[in-house]
Amino acid sequence: MSSGDEATSWWRRDRVIALAAGAVVTAVLVAGCSSGDAVDRADPTTGSSAPAPSGSTIRKPPAVDPAWPRWGFTHTGVSANNVTERFERDAAQALAQTPMLQNQHIMGFGALNPEPRPGEFYWEDLDSRTNLMKRSGGTQIITLCCAPDWMKGGPEGPTEDSAWDEHLEDAPYPEHFDDFAKLSATVAEKYPDVTYFMVWNEFKGFWKDHSKPADFKGYTELYNKVYDAVKAVRPDAKVGGPYIGFDSNKTGKSELRGSWGVVNQNALDAFEYWLKNKKGADFIVVDGASPTDAHELLPDVFGALSKFGAVTTWLREKTGDLPVWWSEWYFVPEDGTKLPESMRIAVQAASMIEFAESGAATALYWNPQTKSGACAACMWDPKTGATLPTGRLIGEFARWFPAGAELVPVTSSDPKVRVLAQPKRLVMVNTAGAKTTTTVDGKEFALQPYEIRWSDR
Repeated sequence: MSSGDEATSWWRRDRVIALAAGAVVTAVLVAGCSSGDAVDRADPTTGSSAPAPSGSTIRKPPAVDPAWPRWGFTHTGVSANNVTERFERDAAQALAQTPMLQNQHIMGFGALNPEPRPGEFYWEDLDSRTNLMKRSGGTQIITLCCAPDWMKGGPEGPTEDSAWDEHLEDAPYPEHFDDFAKLSATVAEKYPDVTYFMVWNEFKGFWKDHSKPADFKGYTELYNKVYDAVKAVRPDAKVGGPYIGFDSNKTGKSELRGSWGVVNQNALDAFEYWLKNKKGADFIVVDGASPTDAHELLPDVFGALSKFGAVTTWLREKTGDLPVWWSEWYFVPEDGTKLPESMRIAVQAASMIEFAESGAATALYWNPQTKSGACAACMWDPKTGATLPTGRLIGEFARWFPAGAELVPVTSSDPKVRVLAQPKRLVMVNTAGAKTTTTVDGKEFALQPYEIRWSDR
């Protein structure tokens, strides 16, 4: 299929950008159980919490290669390949300084319909994104979502503009599960240097009303067909699921709860059904956010992050040695609330400490890239391609704390300062909105409000 003239192609990609932004809202699907009730209430004037001494919740990581990057990001509606050749080159060179995981969907989120008609394929967008991944030294991941229109009740041919808005998140009809599995296998064959495949995204189309049970039987049937089809053509491929979000609320009945709220039991039931009935899995995939569905941060913005460690712990207890992947994670309410930039980046750093301490194998940042304008949460500058603070933070964690890295318990004399350490390097995060002096690893440090400080050991 031709991508059409440049203006039309860009317009369609802009529609995908809007869908990606909408997915961020949809993706406030929260999970967790407290890794201990040691999180104190926040100072209401600063929004900071007093976490338990860092290092006290470290769990032995799953058996994975210590060189595994652990950290990475998902390409969304706009990425470095959507600007200019020079921009892509500069951004790729910057990313290559610290190679990390990079993920791309097969349809939507920057990619047009890959199979507009049965057996007729369009690979231009996927080729462009995978080439960017390779050019920037990334470890490639492909998310097998979403489905072409003709698999979900729509017409054959290129996806119409309205269908991007209204039907991208529809699940394929059961009579087309085999067709989607065949498409997934075709993708796996076409991209032999991609090892990791995540199946579907957030139960899209399988869980429209989160107050009711999900169609976990339908999702599991689709997953098993995709798993078998991919493994048949690529026995070396690593396939993971169920890529479900763990909603949470302030109260409710659930086996998983903490000071941060209560996980939607429907999410737990769906996960357990998939776990029991899957054909196989090489890793576990979930996503979530620290705010509740009502945009609450309980007990406060930093204390709510314990949800991430709690969910990881719960998953590892349920699944044994299977690596736990967070395909997306969010820590700011989706109601328009904005944190001061220094606080936002500190909360992000503290959440990454939570993932590392609880033994998560992977955490992928949903990169909200734009083509122009200010974008504090973006990984690189939309105008120049230069790495921004968010990108530098993820890069530092990728460099010093890959999956399987030895974590050393190190405490802070001020419990408001969170610490993550390995034998040669440590990072400190001041979760208070005030200056503090603390002793870490036998050294005294003076930290500014919400400062992130890296130090040799």
